[in-house]
Amino acid sequence: MSQEKLLPLRHKIDDIDAQILVLLNQRAQVAQEVGHVKAETNAPVFRPEREAQVLRSVADRNPGPLQSVDVQTIFREIMSACRALEKRVTVAYLGPAGTFSEHAVYQQFGHAVEGLPCASIDEVFRAAEAGTADFGVVPIENSSEGVINRTLDLLLQTTLRISGEVAIPVHHSLMTKDGTTDRVTRICAHSQALAQCSAWLNQHYPNIERQAVASNAEAARMAGEDPTVASIAGEQAAQTYGLQIVSAHIQDDPHNRTRFAVVGRLQTTPSGKDQTSLVLSVPNKAGAVYSLLSPLASHGVSMSRFESRPARMGAWEYYFYVDVEGHEMDEKVARALEELKQNAAFFKLLGSYPLSL
Repeated sequence: MSQEKLLPLRHKIDDIDAQILVLLNQRAQVAQEVGHVKAETNAPVFRPEREAQVLRSVADRNPGPLQSVDVQTIFREIMSACRALEKRVTVAYLGPAGTFSEHAVYQQFGHAVEGLPCASIDEVFRAAEAGTADFGVVPIENSSEGVINRTLDLLLQTTLRISGEVAIPVHHSLMTKDGTTDRVTRICAHSQALAQCSAWLNQHYPNIERQAVASNAEAARMAGEDPTVASIAGEQAAQTYGLQIVSAHIQDDPHNRTRFAVVGRLQTTPSGKDQTSLVLSVPNKAGAVYSLLSPLASHGVSMSRFESRPARMGAWEYYFYVDVEGHEMDEKVARALEELKQNAAFFKLLGSYPLSL
C-alpha cells in the first residue's frame, strides 16, 4: 500500500527535477552570455557584491518549507558552477586540505573553484600578490581567542584589498587513527585550536603533551601516519586523513566561530549591506584617538570593530584596525574617510565588502 502512495509522488519529483535541470542549464547559458560581455571589458569573473545580493534576495523571497540558509547554500553552488563556465577561480588558503580555512573557501565561493593549500598565512598572501591565486582566504578573528595577529600584520603590509568576509562555526574533535587514545603520547593542533580546547584537555588529558603545529589539518595528517599522535581538527579532516573521532565538539565555547577575510586585487562596488575596514594610527598625545575617530560620529557612520596592535615600524606606538558600517563609495562614509585621512598620522583603506550572510 505504501508503494502505491509513494510511486506517484516519486514520479512528481522526477518531473520537477527535469524542469529544474532545464532551468539550471538556461541559467548557465545566460551566465555564459554575461561572461562574454565581461570579457569585452576585462571585467572580473567573481563579483562578491552581486552574489551577496542574489543570496539575500532568495532568502527574502523564500516561501518555505526549505530553510533560507539551505536555499542560499543551493544557490551559492549554482552560481559557483555557472561562474566556472567563464573561468575557474583559484583560491589560496591555509592548508593542507581539511582545514577550516578550506571550509571558508567553499562557504564563500562554492565548490566549483580550484583550492590552493598553503603552508602558512604568509604564503596565502604571497600567492594572491603574485597572481598564482585569484584570491586568498585568511583567518582574521576567533570569537574565543581574539584576532589573528599575523593576519593583521600582513594586511598592514600588503597591496591586496579585502573583498569579502566569511564567518563559520568552529567545532573541534579529538581524533586518532584507531579511535582510541591508548597509545597517544602527543595531542597536536594549531595553537589557536589548542587554546580553544584547553579547559576540555585539562579535564580529560592533563598529562599528555600538547604540540602546536602549522594547522589542524597538518595535525590530522600526522595522526594518520602515527598512532601515537592525536589531533584536534574539524570532522572533515577525519574523512580526509582516514581518522576516527574519539570525542566530538570539544571546544570550550559551544558558540565558537572564526571570521575569515577574502583578499585579492578586486575592488567591490556597494551591495547594499557592506562593511569597510581601515588601519589608522595617531601621534602619541592625549585625546588623539578620540579626535581621530570623531568624523565617524559627526557623519553618522557606525563603528563595528576596533582593535589595537603594537606598531613594529614607524614613529607611533599602535596601529588601530577599525571596521565601519557602509561602503567607501557611500556618501557619508566617503566624507568621514576623507576627514579621517586628514586627522590620521597613518591611514590605510583595507577594503569595502559585503557583510557576511
